[in-house]
Amino acid sequence: MGVAFAVMWSSAFATAHIIVSAAPPLWSLSLRFVISGLIAIAVARALGQSWRVTGPQARAVVIFGLCQNALYLGLNFVALRWVEASLAAIIASTMPLIVAALGWGFRGERVGPLGLAGLLAGMVGVALIMGSRLAGGADPLGVAMCFAGATALAVATLAVRGASGAGNLLMVVGLQMMVGAVVLSAAALTLEPLVVTPSWRLLAAFLYQIFVPGLAATLLWFALVGRIGAIRASTFHFLNPFFGVVIAALLLGEAVRLSDAIGVAIVMAGILAVQMARARSA
Repeated sequence: MGVAFAVMWSSAFATAHIIVSAAPPLWSLSLRFVISGLIAIAVARALGQSWRVTGPQARAVVIFGLCQNALYLGLNFVALRWVEASLAAIIASTMPLIVAALGWGFRGERVGPLGLAGLLAGMVGVALIMGSRLAGGADPLGVAMCFAGATALAVATLAVRGASGAGNLLMVVGLQMMVGAVVLSAAALTLEPLVVTPSWRLLAAFLYQIFVPGLAATLLWFALVGRIGAIRASTFHFLNPFFGVVIAALLLGEAVRLSDAIGVAIVMAGILAVQMARARSA
């Protein structure tokens, strides 16, 4: 389950790259959220879940709708017009490192020697990859947007940790998507002309985004958390940099540099060390 989730999560960047090469990113993402959100809400109602959510769940709906769906994914979709999918996946995969660093620095959460070593390794790996990519012509603004998105998601994760609860879960997920759709639609109306180059490749990528990273990966993640707990489940995030690079290479033909391979290995080790430290602490 953990490996399947990592593959689904990592595949979102390569398929998003296909979408934004033929359609405006904010319009595309807002439409994806409308469709995914309506499906999630309809299934939730069919399962007997209520529209009524608890206070912490309502807070999670608003914060994750804004930070995860609008900021994190919105910034990544826009950035993918300028940066390679593999680079966006690597940056996004550092989110657990950012969560650990923010929790340690601002909330006094215990990290331990293994966690500190993981944070340091992650920073070294990211610096190696960024140095190589920026020297090779990667767009600095696109890179900055990817980091800003990962930071927004990390802040949201700390703010509402455990707030979604076990009940009404699918309804909460659907409402989060609708919040993201509203925010992104407003931004798209202001910032983007609606110009689309239709193709079967675009349609396939869009449908894949709705049903695999959008719905299946979300449900699989919560099933995994219910089976082994959030901290142990989060350990599987260490696979995301590897799968992100491999899928982008296979689907888009992106080059895999030696510095990327070394940097990804170091980042993976850092993420794994941080998550193992969190598991031990828990």
